[in-house]
Amino acid sequence: MLQHIRIVLVQTFHPGNIGAAARAMKTMGLTELVLVNPRSHPDEEATRLSAGANDVLDNARVVSSLDAAVIDCVQVVGASARLRSLPLPHYDEPDDMALDVIQNAQTAPVALVFGRERSGLTNDEIRCCTHQVSIPANANYGILNLSQAVQILAYEVHRAWRKSADNDFAYQRPLEATPPSREQFLHFQAHLGELMQKSGFLTQPHARTEEQLQALFARAQPSRKELSLLRGLLSAFESYLPKQ
Repeated sequence: MLQHIRIVLVQTFHPGNIGAAARAMKTMGLTELVLVNPRSHPDEEATRLSAGANDVLDNARVVSSLDAAVIDCVQVVGASARLRSLPLPHYDEPDDMALDVIQNAQTAPVALVFGRERSGLTNDEIRCCTHQVSIPANANYGILNLSQAVQILAYEVHRAWRKSADNDFAYQRPLEATPPSREQFLHFQAHLGELMQKSGFLTQPHARTEEQLQALFARAQPSRKELSLLRGLLSAFESYLPKQ
């Protein structure tokens, strides 16, 4: 579905902004970039600022008009800080926009359109859009760099996709955070109980001390690596106990 979401940059003046936008896209799983009359493409500055998103740059299409860039799209969302006097549906919040975009992108192309660095989109270009979206920002200084705007809207789209029922996104977790198996945890509890008995820490056979400590470690939810460290600590303490 993310492959159906197209980022369109209109007459981008600074090549570096194209590269930074490609980087913003790739971090959010978007791959289709269309450039409308860029001042320079390809360009070494774009490649440098793409920070490895060369595939997005290399596969970017260059077209001569916005209409050519979005002619096959079922939804075209123009990003604009300035509202125009055109009766287009407007999203005040990017997350509302993202929900509609991922719904429409299930079966057909959708475009997010960004205008020139200094002047944005013209009225004629807005007329090529079906919707507008603004990024809420400081009313006294709402100036976003082009690639920043791409990053924010791309993130909102990716976030809406992650929340959808049919995504295959897997959150990144360090291997060290893998939880222990039930068997490993039971071995730890048995080791802990044995050491408490040997050390004389448990003096009353019916005390709930052991149960409470086991509950404490269960609440702590140690990882497999952390549980291994605790087992090592118990073994080290055990080596100082008198041999029975």
